[in-house]
Amino acid sequence: MPTYKKIFENNKEWVASRLATDEEFFEKLAADQTPDYLYIGCSDSRVPATEIMGLEAGEVFVHRNIANMVVNNDMNVMSVILYAVKILHVKHIVVCGHYNCGGVKAAMVPQDMGLLNHWLRNIRDVYRLHEKELDAINDEHARYDRLVELNVYEQCRNVVKLATFQQHYLEHGYPKVHGWAFDLKTGLLRDLNIDFEGMLKDIQKIYNLTNNKG
Repeated sequence: MPTYKKIFENNKEWVASRLATDEEFFEKLAADQTPDYLYIGCSDSRVPATEIMGLEAGEVFVHRNIANMVVNNDMNVMSVILYAVKILHVKHIVVCGHYNCGGVKAAMVPQDMGLLNHWLRNIRDVYRLHEKELDAINDEHARYDRLVELNVYEQCRNVVKLATFQQHYLEHGYPKVHGWAFDLKTGLLRDLNIDFEGMLKDIQKIYNLTNNKG
C-alpha cells in the first residue's frame, strides 16, 4: 500500500499524464459538470465507479454507500438523486451491486451488529420479500449472489418510487434506470436488464407521485 506522502506523488504523476495527452484537460474539468450517468454503488474499495465503466473524471456523478442502497429516509442519497436529476439532468441512473458484497453477506447472518443493524435491516427486508426464492437455493454462495442481484432490483424499484424520478421521466423521457452487478473475479459488469418502465407501471397505483390525476 502507498504511504500517505506517496499519494501526493501519484497525484503529480497523474496530472502530468493528463496534460501530456490533453493540455486543456483541467480547464475542461474545472468547467461545469455535465455527466450523463448517476452511479449508485457500494462503498467497497474494490469497485471504483469510473474505472469499471471505462469513463473519465466528469462523466459520472457518483454516490456510494454500504451495499448500494436507496433508502427513502437517507437524506444523502435522496439529495444526490434530486441534484442529479433536476440540476445535472443525467440521462441514466445506474444502481450497481457487486458479488462478494460484505454488506449483503452480513445481512444474511441473524446476528446483532450494533450500529450497522439499522442499515442492514434494509437488506434483510429484501431477503424477506424474496425469502421463498432464496431459501429454495441450496448452494449458499449461489444464494448470496442472488441476494446481491435482488438487492439491486429492489434499489432500482426504490428509485422508480421517487417523485423526483417519476415527474422528470414522464415529462422528459429520461433518466432511464439500470441495474448492474460487478463480478470481482472477472472484472466484468453484468446488466440485470431491469424493466424500469414495467416497474413504474406496476407501482403507480400506490406510488404515483406525478401530480397527474389521470
